Amino acid sequence: MSSLSDFLAYVPIFSELPKETIDKIALAGSRKTYKKDSVILMEEEAGSALFVIISGKVKISRTSNDGREVILSILNESDFFGEMAILDGLARSATVVAIEDSELFIVQRNDFLEMLKQFPEISIALLTELTGRLRIADMKIKALSLKDAEGKVATVILQLADDMGKIKQGIVEIEKLPLQQDLANMAGTSRETISRTLHTFAKKGLVELDGSKLRILNYEKFKETYV
Repeated sequence: MSSLSDFLAYVPIFSELPKETIDKIALAGSRKTYKKDSVILMEEEAGSALFVIISGKVKISRTSNDGREVILSILNESDFFGEMAILDGLARSATVVAIEDSELFIVQRNDFLEMLKQFPEISIALLTELTGRLRIADMKIKALSLKDAEGKVATVILQLADDMGKIKQGIVEIEKLPLQQDLANMAGTSRETISRTLHTFAKKGLVELDGSKLRILNYEKFKETYV
């Protein structure tokens, strides 16, 4: 894309705004790069900005009572985070770490709240996005509490397919699957269980593994089987 304004026009919470408004938003924020494994936000710290991913990937995680990392989601280009602390003024609810070299667009809290007042379209788009995230969270909670190992891993795979999958000739491809330990932290299981379950899916003809790529060969069948 030729400019930051062009990029922001594809971000869901800004996509309905006219170009001149998006140009103003671009000027109101700043850009910052983070190296792989850099901590962007820490759980419980004060929240003062909204972050939009220009490039790269980040993981959103919390620490359980026994010290384990629990990955809530992995976000990609055009996704945003930090909105909860901006809206309620409370501390950050999770830690955010770059899992690739990443560049972020950052809008400070006062500037973002002013945008919400001036442009109701942003508020509506934000509510729509947050509702979608709540639905995904509900599905994940159900999977982690009620399903067996295959169901838990399948739920994570489907979440990744929705977030970053690309459809090629009817096959949903996840181009760069997270590390197996990260998948385990998302599914609430062990790395060994992830490895064993992925190979079980492959033996059943549901998925195909190719290095860091995973292809869901029949997305609808896979979804019907495990949702």
